[in-house]
Amino acid sequence: MTVADSSCVQNLYASHHHWLQALLRRRLNNAFDAADLAHDTFIRVLKRPQVFDGETHERSYLATIARGLCIDHWRRRQLEQAWLETLAAQPQATQPSPEQRAIIVETLYEVDAMLQRLPQRVRDAFVLAQVHGLPYRNIAVEIGVSERMVKKYLAQALMHCAMLEAELDGLLIQ
Repeated sequence: MTVADSSCVQNLYASHHHWLQALLRRRLNNAFDAADLAHDTFIRVLKRPQVFDGETHERSYLATIARGLCIDHWRRRQLEQAWLETLAAQPQATQPSPEQRAIIVETLYEVDAMLQRLPQRVRDAFVLAQVHGLPYRNIAVEIGVSERMVKKYLAQALMHCAMLEAELDGLLIQ
C-alpha cells in the first residue's frame, strides 16, 4: 500500500489508530499526550509517503515514528522543567509574561533540536564555549582535540545556529 493517496491513509488510520494510541498511552502514562502523539504520527505519515508490505510493516513504521515523537516529547518536557526551575529561582519582579515564557520555551526547544543534529564533539565544543565560557585551549583539552579543530567545530556549530535563525525567521524553505 502506498500512503500517498488519502484512502490509504484513511485505511491505515482506521486499522491502527487505536493500537497506536494504546501503545503511546502505555509509554507516556497519559491519555491526552498519547492522543496528541498518535495524531502527530499520522501527520508525519501524510508527509512521508511509504509503501507497506503488510500489517506488520505498517505497525513497525508507525511505532518508529511514534518512538521518535516520544523522544522529542520527553526532551521538550525536560527543557520545560529545567526552565521552570530556573524561573522559580528568579525574583518575582523579573518573571516573564506567559507569552514570553512560551516563546522562551519554544526557542529552547529549537536550540536543543539544533544541538541534537550536531555531531557529538561539535555539540560539546559549542556548549563548552557558549554556556561555560571556556577558551579554545581548555575546550581542546576537555574534548581531546587540537585548538584548530575546536575552531572548526565552533564554526560548524555557528553555521547551524545561523541556519536555525533563518528557519525561525521563515527565510529557509524546508
